[in-house]
Amino acid sequence: MTTKSTKLPGLGKQYDITTRSGRHMSVVAHQDGRRFLGFYREDDPDACEATVPLDKEEAASLAEILAPGENPRLGTCEMEIDLVTVRIPMSGQSPFSGEPLGATRARTRTGASIVAVLRRTGAVPSPGPDFRLEAGDTLVAVGTREGVEELTRIIAGT
Repeated sequence: MTTKSTKLPGLGKQYDITTRSGRHMSVVAHQDGRRFLGFYREDDPDACEATVPLDKEEAASLAEILAPGENPRLGTCEMEIDLVTVRIPMSGQSPFSGEPLGATRARTRTGASIVAVLRRTGAVPSPGPDFRLEAGDTLVAVGTREGVEELTRIIAGT
């Protein structure tokens, strides 16, 4: 099993876990104590199948249930990567307006991840690949400066 942690500036930390059987899941630990569990497809590690939001109390209860009696420390590695968080506005001119998020292939093409979509009706954390983007949305992306700049160009269609 491998565990990687990545700082998400302004949000918290993301922990990516790959089990010995090859399954990928992640935990996004927000600074305010909220947690989001993400489960990824076996055939596409970039495609999140489902997310489960947890408040502080729910996360603590789950941790207590999952923790082995001896609390062994599994191998982890800290990644010192200079990540940035940006908001990318979607205009009606974007080639992805009306398209599913998966059509952007954001993470595969740029290494940047779209971690939320802000819409007039509210925020959508951890949107799945089938989530339809609309003109007027604001995409919240995390990645290297180069990755999010490239993603901004891709979303704009330039």
